[in-house]
Amino acid sequence: MEEYLLQLFEKLKEKLEYLKDTENKITVPKQSSHGDYSFNVAMILAKKFKRNPRELAQEIIDNIELNKSVIDKVEIAGPGFINFFFNANYVASVIKNVLDKKDEFGKSNKHKGERAIVEFVSANPTGPLTVGHGRNAVVGDTVANMLEWIGYDVDREYYFNNAGRQMRVLGDSVKQRYLQLIGEDVDFPEDYYQGEYIKDIAQKVVDENGNKYKEDDNLEFFKEKAEKEIFADIEKTLNNINIKFDKFYNENTLYEDGKIETVLRTLKEKNLSYENEGATWLKLTDLGIEQDKVIVKSTGEPTYRLPDIAYHATKFDRGYDLIVDIFGADHIATYPDVVAALKALGYNEEQLHVVIYQFVTILQGGEKVKMSTRKANFITLDELIEEVSADVVRYFFIMKSTTSHLNFDIEIAKKHSDENPVFYLQYAHARIASLIKTTSAEGLTHSIENLQLLTTDAEQFLLKKLHEFEKEVVYSTKNYEPHRIANYLTELAALFHKFYTECRILGTEKDLAEARIALIVAVKTVLKNGLSILGVTAPERM
Repeated sequence: MEEYLLQLFEKLKEKLEYLKDTENKITVPKQSSHGDYSFNVAMILAKKFKRNPRELAQEIIDNIELNKSVIDKVEIAGPGFINFFFNANYVASVIKNVLDKKDEFGKSNKHKGERAIVEFVSANPTGPLTVGHGRNAVVGDTVANMLEWIGYDVDREYYFNNAGRQMRVLGDSVKQRYLQLIGEDVDFPEDYYQGEYIKDIAQKVVDENGNKYKEDDNLEFFKEKAEKEIFADIEKTLNNINIKFDKFYNENTLYEDGKIETVLRTLKEKNLSYENEGATWLKLTDLGIEQDKVIVKSTGEPTYRLPDIAYHATKFDRGYDLIVDIFGADHIATYPDVVAALKALGYNEEQLHVVIYQFVTILQGGEKVKMSTRKANFITLDELIEEVSADVVRYFFIMKSTTSHLNFDIEIAKKHSDENPVFYLQYAHARIASLIKTTSAEGLTHSIENLQLLTTDAEQFLLKKLHEFEKEVVYSTKNYEPHRIANYLTELAALFHKFYTECRILGTEKDLAEARIALIVAVKTVLKNGLSILGVTAPERM
């Protein structure tokens, strides 16, 4: 409907010279009696040309080629708003579109033939995924779903580092627990990984090898064993919330393939790096960043920026049209360094988009749950899934804007009532499924022959909401805002519940009843499609 008005405005520009360089804002009036959509262009131009805005509005209306099968009437309101009232039959025509496309309704080929890569989770294999990783995982997978809905061929990629001090400490943590289990007197360091999962891995080593590694000083075996076991656990957890990665990229590959050396050489050739006190510095001040940063320490060890630059260069080199990173708020001050370096290396930074999400607080009984990964004082993502279900976990992690801190209230998440937003949506879908089954038993089916009978406010509001779905999918995706889909579905469900209380199906005249059934079938389809984008199931009964 909005697209139709935009096209109408473009045609008006051909007739009225003074509209050519004017931006027209289309709004939805707060009161339905003021129409479906409103133009504010007359008021904008009235100031510019010092004319009466209502007279200007009338002049614009006189030049509109009105198609009565689409728009019933156009009125001037207030100081010069031009209000459009869409034809009820045209509004109801969305049902035909939904029923025709079914589970494809909302999809588009806007970016067909284009490739996207979404990097998310990317947690090093030092422990199980916690609720801290959960929001990253769900936001990343949902953004990938959304991109697929607008035509992209999407790869989901997990980047990790299995080298460095962190992994050495992990390996030694397992070794020390192993030695304790075989009866050795070991003083376990406080800054080592404390979790039960370390003891479980160590127990597996005992079960499989006995005392074989009692005198072995090589940590490599323990590090590799820990990495293998933890990664298996990570993949199992992700599978529990229906997340599957296409690729796992090991940071070590960047060294093996010479990518790190290539970046260092190119930066030097472009005079973007220099040596100082034995360290290599990136000239970020030449790239619009406040201060230069070290990319290779005096010890010869690279800082995280260097492999990050090299890794992202591979994404461009692999031919992706769109590169999306999902990062926590702790990256907000650092990722611009990487983007600036990539731009300096000749890559198009407009192809790269970084989604920063705020962190999650778990509330239990109204109290904040404090967590620490190293001390193993945390709630694992698996525990959260088991406690409240995969659907609830996925929905809760994306129901708020990524720019907002998220309070995950376990008590609300466990409720099977309208207080729980997931239940509210799934109940609407299940209620429609039940209603369709009941009406079918009475010999009624859905029909699009008499959609013009859907004229009540409750029906029209529901229909107009259906019109918004395709645009909402595109807009939400372009802005990387999965919470908008969640908000849309909540509004659609609320309008359905209002319709349900105000518009009877059983006991009404057959033509109207079957038109109403067609409407609820369309609503059910859109609810299911929207939930599938979010990775949430749409149950037929609850």
